[in-house]
Amino acid sequence: MPAASQMHETETGRTLLGIDPGLRITGYGVIRCLPVTLTHLQHGAIRTRSTDRPGRLVEIHDSIRALLDAWSVDEVALEKQFVALNASSAFVIGEARAAAMLAVAQRGIPIYEYTPAEVKQAVTSYGRSSKAQIQEMVRLQFALSAVPQPADAADGLAIAICHAARRALPVRDQYPASVGVEQRIRRRS
Repeated sequence: MPAASQMHETETGRTLLGIDPGLRITGYGVIRCLPVTLTHLQHGAIRTRSTDRPGRLVEIHDSIRALLDAWSVDEVALEKQFVALNASSAFVIGEARAAAMLAVAQRGIPIYEYTPAEVKQAVTSYGRSSKAQIQEMVRLQFALSAVPQPADAADGLAIAICHAARRALPVRDQYPASVGVEQRIRRRS
């Protein structure tokens, strides 16, 4: 007989939040993941208004916390930072990621990370898809009347779709980013 938590998940699903971090625009997508279906709940973009970097980071942090509370999010998936040609851009995106991750970690919600290629592969079956291809596949996945705008919001939904696909597969080495290396080693033993 399934555990009570498994029965609850089967009946109500899990609420997943996908985040595409950026200092000026952070895209997000909220979906419900049931055993055989995904349901679109909300998507959008956090557009920071502050003119200084610390103010923008506070806006990202507070907006993510509000989303977590509004949707009772069970798991969060974040785009993993990749090495950019411009080092200052990489640092700025890293700061935006950190602000979002802090909001999630403060709630004790598991965080999972995926590279852009992993997200593209999961959504379009091609790891080098264009933004337009991602947007169209997200639109089709949820039978939306138009592609999600802005593109950052479509990316947030794509990250959530990627996580839903990954969590459905029995992958032995998949752990939330919030699980430390020591815990991963102990779990493998």
